[in-house]
Amino acid sequence: MVSLITPAKAQKKLAEQARARRLQMELTQEGLAERSGVALPTLRKFERTGALSLESFLKLHMVLGGLEDILKATQIKEESFSSIDEVLKSDNVPIRKRGTRK
Repeated sequence: MVSLITPAKAQKKLAEQARARRLQMELTQEGLAERSGVALPTLRKFERTGALSLESFLKLHMVLGGLEDILKATQIKEESFSSIDEVLKSDNVPIRKRGTRK
């Protein structure tokens, strides 16, 4: 699947969302760092630049909430198409289901 967002922009957006969630929860950077086990300078750098290890990212989201959403977002979908040509070539025509009772 083609993405129109660069990895750098995605990192920055994730950092902005994490910061917004932290502020919504009324946590200071120090408080979040202590609760998550992520070093304070690492958290500050993440909020400023978006750079963070995956492990630290997951630790932060254990505290901020949304870890389950991250896991759901990375699940493999049963069938996904990357272009309209793939849809048209697909043999999986859905069978209509209709009730038989009146």
